[in-house]
Amino acid sequence: MIGPLSGVRDEAMSSKYRLVRSALPLVVVLAALVWTALVTRAQSGAKNGEWPTYGGDLANTRYSPLDQISEDNFSKLEVAWRFKTDNLGPRPEFQLEATPLMVKGVLYSTAGTRRAVIALNAETGELLWTHSENEGARGDVAPRQLSGRGLAYWTDGSEERILYVTPGYRLIALDARTGLVIPSFGTRGVVDLKLDDDQNIDLLSGEIGLHATPVVARNVVIVGAAHTTGANPKSFRAVKGYVRGFDVRTGKRLWIFHTIPVGSEYGNDSWEKNSNSYTGNAGVWAQISVDEELGLVYLPVELPTGDYYGANRPGDGLFGESLVAVDLQTGKRKWHFQLVHHGIWDMDIPCAPILVDITVNGRAIKAVAQPTKQAVLYVFNRETGAPIWPIVERSVEKGTVPGEWYSPTQPFPTKPIPYDRNGLAIGDLIDFTPELRADAVKLVSRYKLGPIFTPPVVSKLEGPLATLTLGTSTGGTNWPGGSYDPETHILYVFSQSSVTAKGLVPPPAGFSDMSYIQGTALEGARLTGGAGSEAGATSTAAASTPAADAGSLLVQGLPLVKPPYGRISAIDLNQGEILWQIAHGETPDNIRNHPALKGLNIPRTGRPGTIGTLVTKTLLIAGESGFFTTPSGARGAMLRAYNKSTGKDVGALFMPAPQSGSPLTYMLKGQQYIVLAISGGTYSGEFIAFRLATRKA
Repeated sequence: MIGPLSGVRDEAMSSKYRLVRSALPLVVVLAALVWTALVTRAQSGAKNGEWPTYGGDLANTRYSPLDQISEDNFSKLEVAWRFKTDNLGPRPEFQLEATPLMVKGVLYSTAGTRRAVIALNAETGELLWTHSENEGARGDVAPRQLSGRGLAYWTDGSEERILYVTPGYRLIALDARTGLVIPSFGTRGVVDLKLDDDQNIDLLSGEIGLHATPVVARNVVIVGAAHTTGANPKSFRAVKGYVRGFDVRTGKRLWIFHTIPVGSEYGNDSWEKNSNSYTGNAGVWAQISVDEELGLVYLPVELPTGDYYGANRPGDGLFGESLVAVDLQTGKRKWHFQLVHHGIWDMDIPCAPILVDITVNGRAIKAVAQPTKQAVLYVFNRETGAPIWPIVERSVEKGTVPGEWYSPTQPFPTKPIPYDRNGLAIGDLIDFTPELRADAVKLVSRYKLGPIFTPPVVSKLEGPLATLTLGTSTGGTNWPGGSYDPETHILYVFSQSSVTAKGLVPPPAGFSDMSYIQGTALEGARLTGGAGSEAGATSTAAASTPAADAGSLLVQGLPLVKPPYGRISAIDLNQGEILWQIAHGETPDNIRNHPALKGLNIPRTGRPGTIGTLVTKTLLIAGESGFFTTPSGARGAMLRAYNKSTGKDVGALFMPAPQSGSPLTYMLKGQQYIVLAISGGTYSGEFIAFRLATRKA
C-alpha cells in the first residue's frame, strides 16, 4: 500500500486525504444496498456472460458479474489457448492493443500490422474467418497505424454485423458469421470517412485516422477521429476531428458534431481572431460512451492543433479538452464541460467516460466519471453536466512564450483529490539515498518546476531547458481508462508517474509554419511522430518511439522521481474519496539490481505504462507493463488479481510478455475465461486465454 500523494499541492484538498483503509467502510456497503432497493441500474456491466462491446457495456464500466474465477483459484488458472497475430500482415506487430469482443461463443478482434479482423472460437482459439484490407499508399501514410484497439458488434436479433475503422480511415461492415462485407452498407460495404465530413480532406494524405473502436447504440454507429502528434505539427492549419453518427444498416450519415464550432455555432465566441476557421485536431481519439436510456453520447475531446503551443488559436477554444454530451439520434449538443482552457500541455481527454449510478448524500444520481492524464477524476451529473462536487476556477501562472495566449484560470475539482502526482516539485524527486536526491536536485536545476498547469517555456541552453511535468502527456491515465463496480460504486483506475519535458524551439526551415514546436536547445526540435503514427503494414522496421525528453531525465540510470511509478487507485464515488492505492507492477530489474541501492529494502515500485483494469464480482484484475526477470530466470510479466476491498494481492499468473491490451472475461460452456493481448519489446502480438483446468474423464 502507498500513502498520501506528494504531488497534491492544495492544503485544503490534502487535508482530506486519509491513509489506506484495510476494508470498505460500512457506509459504502449500506449505500450500495439502499441504491439497489431504490433503482434498477441501467449501467451494470457486461451481461449474459459475454463481452459485446469494447468496455463490456456502453457505459465502459469494464465490469462483469462473473464469479467462477476467485481469490481461491486465480493462481491455478491455466492457459486455455493462444493466438499469434504475426501473419495478419506482411510483418509481425509488437504493439497489439486490442480488447476483443465475445458474443455467442465467437471472439472478434482486430489484429496485425494491416489491422485485419479475426473471428476465433472462444473456447479453443481456432481461427474461424479473417478479413483484411490492403489500402496501399493510403494505408501506408495513415497517421494511426497498426491493429488499433478493436471493433464493434451489432445485431437486431437476426442479422449480426462487425464494424471497424481501417488505418486509412474507412468504416467497414462485415457479416459476423462469415467475415464477408455487407454490400448494402455504404459503397459495397465501405463508408469512406474522409468524405462527407464538412471539410475537404485529401483522400491519400489527409492526416486523420482512428485507433479507437466505433461504437454502436440503437442502430447508430458513432465514429471519432485522431491525427498525427500535436507536438510538432507541420502547420497550424489542420484537419478537424469532427464526430459523426451513421445508420448501422445503410452507412448513411445521420449527424455530425463539429468539435470546433463552424460559423455562428455555440462556442464560436471562445475562438479569437477567427482562429476556429483554420485550426484543426480536437478529435475524439478515445473511446466513446453512450447512455441509451437517456439517449446521450459522451464525447471526450482532445485539444486543438498544437499540443504545447497555441498562439495561432487564441481563446479558450471550445470544445477542446471538453467532455461533451450530444443527442444519440441528432448529434445536437446537450451539455459540455471544458476540463482545460486553451490547452498547451497535451492533456487531451485520453479515455472513455465511465457512466456510473451513484448515491451522494442520500440522493441517487446518474453520473459520469472521467479519468485523465492529469490524474484528476472529473465527476458530473450525466443528465445535466452539473459537477457532483464543486469544481472551482483558480488562477494559474501566465507563461512567457512570445505570442502565446494564456487562460488566467483553470478548473480544479474539489473531490476526489488527484489520484496520482501532477506538476513537479523537489519533494517528488528520487530519494532512495541522500546522494541520489542530491543528484536529482542538480539535474532539475536546469529546468522549470511547478504545480499543475505550469506553462511550457522557450528552451534556452543556459536554462530553463524545459518545464518538467507529471500528469501531462505521458502521465496519469491514458487510453485504457478505468473500470467500475456497479455493486459497490467503486471506480478502479491505473495511473503512472512519468516525467515529460515541455520545451519549445523554432522548427527547422521548411518543417512547419508554427513559430515553435516541442524540443530543447540541447537536442533540437522533435521531428518524430507519436504513438502508432509510424511503421505501417509495409514498413520493414518496428515502430519508432518519440524523441527523448530534454537531455537525460535519469539519475544514475534510475527514474528522476520516486516511486510508485505505476499505481492502481480505488475511489469511492458515493463519497468522492480514495479508499486505497497500491503500487502495480513488479520492481524493474534495473532498480532491483542497481549498485547504488544494494542493501536497501525497497518495496514494490510499480511500473509505468498504459494498463487497463478488469473488475468482476470477485476480483480486480490487471496485467503488468514491461518485462522483469523472475527468480527462476524467466523474463516476462505478471497478470495480477487483487482483493477489491483492500487492494491486497490474491493471485498472479506469469505471462511471456506484458499486457498491451485491456483484459476481458466471459463464460462459455460453464467455464469462465480471461483473455488479453500481450506484446512488447521483441515479443510479437498474441492473444492469451486463461481458464480453470478442465476435469479429465
